[in-house]
Amino acid sequence: MSAINKSKLTINKPKNRLLAALPAEEYARLLPKLEEFPLIYAETIYEPNDIIRRVYFPESGIISLLSTVGENSLLEVGIVGSEGFIGLPVFLGVETSNNLAIVQGAGAALTMKTTDFLAECKNGDALSRLLQRYTHSLIAQISQSAVCNRFHAIEARLARWLLMTGDRMLSNEFQITQEFLSNMLGVRREAVNKSATVFQRSNLISYNRGKVSILDRAGLKAAACRCYFIIKEEYENSPAQSPA
Repeated sequence: MSAINKSKLTINKPKNRLLAALPAEEYARLLPKLEEFPLIYAETIYEPNDIIRRVYFPESGIISLLSTVGENSLLEVGIVGSEGFIGLPVFLGVETSNNLAIVQGAGAALTMKTTDFLAECKNGDALSRLLQRYTHSLIAQISQSAVCNRFHAIEARLARWLLMTGDRMLSNEFQITQEFLSNMLGVRREAVNKSATVFQRSNLISYNRGKVSILDRAGLKAAACRCYFIIKEEYENSPAQSPA
């Protein structure tokens, strides 16, 4: 796991949307407990059954939540960017993680000890109310993704995933391997390669040496299923406004 940067943070508006929605005085109270943490591509944040000793508020980049299917198979159940945080089980009263949390897009996060986090949540201030809203948002994403993985074609699911990733990375270019994509979609690499080739021939994306570039977002949206738009609406509205 990456080293935590313990340099003192300044009271600038955070890039994480949950923290940014806090009243200024509440964020100032949290600030001494927050530390900078680099999100390095493909690095593990939690393993299944790990005790969650820290929570993470991404400011850029993406963390994937994956469930194990057998000994060697993984399936993505959710992705978290600057709209949310990693460590939801402890907010819900569970000290361990059922999922593998792994960095899918490089960036940075603010982290704090779980003990400090839970102490703040017990205050019943804005943070707890924001996290309740975010919990609903993440559950909605997980539920819709499950429906999508069950009923929709691989090409539509790939288009949804690429668009969701681009939204959270705030970029049309990001790093991804075929192995990672197969885990995201729960299919073999051959199926991922076939679908990606279809999109490349249609000039919707370019994919070379583990790097994806979205060339035609409108075309990719047309190829995506309705699930993308349902998840996108929830993503945009989750903690956009302060509950204070």
